[in-house]
Amino acid sequence: MADKQKTIGVLTSGGDAPGMNAAVRAVVRAAIKKGMRVIGIKRGYNGLINGDMVEMNMRSVSDIIQRGGTVLYTARCLEFKEEAGVLKAKETCIKTGIDGLVVIGGDGSFRGAADLSRHGIPCVGIPGTIDNDISCTDYTVGYDTAMNTAMEMIDKVRDTSQSHDRCSVVEVMGRRAGYIALNTGIACGATCILVPELEYKIEEVIEKIKTARKLGKQNFIILVAEGVGGVNEIAKQIEEATGIESRATILGHVQRGGNPTVRDRVAASQLAYRAVELLDGGIGNRVVGFQKDEVVDFDIQEALSMKKEFPIDLYNIANDISF
Repeated sequence: MADKQKTIGVLTSGGDAPGMNAAVRAVVRAAIKKGMRVIGIKRGYNGLINGDMVEMNMRSVSDIIQRGGTVLYTARCLEFKEEAGVLKAKETCIKTGIDGLVVIGGDGSFRGAADLSRHGIPCVGIPGTIDNDISCTDYTVGYDTAMNTAMEMIDKVRDTSQSHDRCSVVEVMGRRAGYIALNTGIACGATCILVPELEYKIEEVIEKIKTARKLGKQNFIILVAEGVGGVNEIAKQIEEATGIESRATILGHVQRGGNPTVRDRVAASQLAYRAVELLDGGIGNRVVGFQKDEVVDFDIQEALSMKKEFPIDLYNIANDISF
């Protein structure tokens, strides 16, 4: 009797990130190349619970590598946080013959993957989040594109700040992590960079602006990570203390969109290929990622327990060259 053809599912979960489509494409094509069937699960774990899925083939992922967002759609699923929801998802996998699952998303998505793995459905997580805040990997799919999008927008804000001798207080995404703020702040020559990992004093921000002004600087960019917040109040305090017209700008969800960069397309393809290799070998409960430019994988629980150190040396460089 011939061996049963292996079937794997692929879903995107949580916040969308540029490069997710590149990952889906690589999962589908790598799996088919290995003789597997691939089921695309729509709207994350909601689709797995409700059976919202479609079989994918080589052509169904044509011309998506360059597209932002996710063709499988994404959603957060409260039902899946409960044991009953996980068991429903498991039952769907059994009914549809799914032998393993690739989950593209962040920490919350990986916790769901760990729950399914615990119930006998092997899962492999691919880190897809613009915040680069997953501790087990040096790089997450979507991060480079989001930074470039933010940089281009801040450059445009700087043009009008320069024209009016203004201070622009710009909020970028990063609720729990300041990586986007730090790197785009350096790239855009921000006077100050405020991140959730480090406390700040508004008096020190104001003093730095005053010092830079004495050195001849006429316009200023203050970059603020979303997790710090309060950009309108920061702008108000700066204007009151310095007399410099100050405006707040929140870049918002535009940072999630757009065509993924080369780095994100390649990284997504590398990680997706490793994920398929693991499932082909019957290995689940893993997260793939990058360590020192090498593709690696970790037990999901080990990955979730890791802590990522904020690059304080890079922050100090940013502070020293920002006058």
